[in-house]
Amino acid sequence: MIDFKRVHLIYHKDKVHALKDVSLSFSKGEISFLVGPTGCGKSSLLKMVYMDIMPSRGSVRVLGKDTYDYSERQIAHLRRKVGVVFQDFRLLPTKTVYENVAYPLHVIGASDYEIERRVPQVVKLVGLEDKLDSLPGSLAKGQEQRVSIARAIVNDPLILLADEPTGNLDPDTSMEIIKLLLEIQTTRGTTILVASHDMETVKRSRKRIVRIENGIVVSDQQPGFAHCAESTEDVRGE
Repeated sequence: MIDFKRVHLIYHKDKVHALKDVSLSFSKGEISFLVGPTGCGKSSLLKMVYMDIMPSRGSVRVLGKDTYDYSERQIAHLRRKVGVVFQDFRLLPTKTVYENVAYPLHVIGASDYEIERRVPQVVKLVGLEDKLDSLPGSLAKGQEQRVSIARAIVNDPLILLADEPTGNLDPDTSMEIIKLLLEIQTTRGTTILVASHDMETVKRSRKRIVRIENGIVVSDQQPGFAHCAESTEDVRGE
């Protein structure tokens, strides 16, 4: 589903080597957590999946195709299959919960029937069916993030990317959001990548955890296994 092979990312203007020889694969329907301190490169990996940035060296394959082989039109089409959740929610403040979640469907020209069918379904999934007419400003932060997640999955994406989805939340609310992502993975079969610096919350998920430091994969802990691969080379089996 998603493959990084010997990926490097270099920002020449700042002379920053943000990612160094990263090789990782993520299977269809898998949920994985990319953890590490701010600036370690985990968010850059997510951005490469939806092609906001491209690798300096190496290859990134999404849905079986190298990202450099996608045309602009194909990138736009791919992004309809990728949902993105941000730390700062990015909700439209003057729009209701219903209108925020419906927005991506309007963008792709979905029919009124489809919008009226899909929006209540995903809002119910995130547990906010009683907040459809509420504005974001009246919601708690955890509820705002739930709206953000509903908006990200309303198109029924194949891939869901969550960039620090618990960064602005307290520990209990953070765990609720992680549980919601696990439920989405289980019930919808979505491939989910989560970038987080909240190692303690992520550990409780008992799912795959990839640890990144200074642009290098330092461990890749598979669910159900005690062993952690201690370098990118170990992950590749080299």
